[in-house]
Amino acid sequence: MIQIRDVTKEYNGTTRALDCVSLDIAEGEWVAIMGPSGSGKTTLLNLLSCLDRPTRGTVTIDGADVTRLAANQLAQFRREKVGLVFQQFHLVQYLTALENVMLAQYFHSMPDAPEARAALEQVGLAERADHLPSQLSGGEQQRVCVARALINQPRIILADEPTGNLDEANEEIVLDLFRRMHARGHTVVIVTHDAAVGELADRVLRLEHGRLVGEESASRIALPEPRALMRVSV
Repeated sequence: MIQIRDVTKEYNGTTRALDCVSLDIAEGEWVAIMGPSGSGKTTLLNLLSCLDRPTRGTVTIDGADVTRLAANQLAQFRREKVGLVFQQFHLVQYLTALENVMLAQYFHSMPDAPEARAALEQVGLAERADHLPSQLSGGEQQRVCVARALINQPRIILADEPTGNLDEANEEIVLDLFRRMHARGHTVVIVTHDAAVGELADRVLRLEHGRLVGEESASRIALPEPRALMRVSV
């Protein structure tokens, strides 16, 4: 699904965020990217999400060399292939939860309120669909982000520290959603500092100073089923 070959990313010609990184991610695989702050994790995720381009090297996603695509082609590719979940949520504050999910539909094809409402129901937020982000808890806002990421049925889900701002209870709920996405065949790539999150993945990639320094299989830990989501099917 994803092939990265000899990728280097520099800023201002002096700061090297990634240094000759090569890796493969299989279709349907769950990969965790770990490493200290400043190691290049978010830079790598930005390249995978087509939000940025490498200085050198190639990024191939689902058979397409995205480093060769024009800006408008990249935007279309991102809409169709990638779902993004951010640590800071990036919800539009004057739109309801339902409208934030529909916004992703608008940029992809056309808004469909019943479909967006069904996506919120899948993440346990049917009763909160008409609430503004300021009226939602951090865990609820992150679940809106998950619904927004899934609404266009992307093959790849990319998440940057998706549990970084959550308490333990909401972290468990959000991680369970990622487990369900993975079980349905989505390719999942998560940047995280949390070793417990990394252990849920099929494989952990470790970055330091912009270089890939380690790769290991992660032992899958069975999390308890959150009561709030016993009937949720993502």
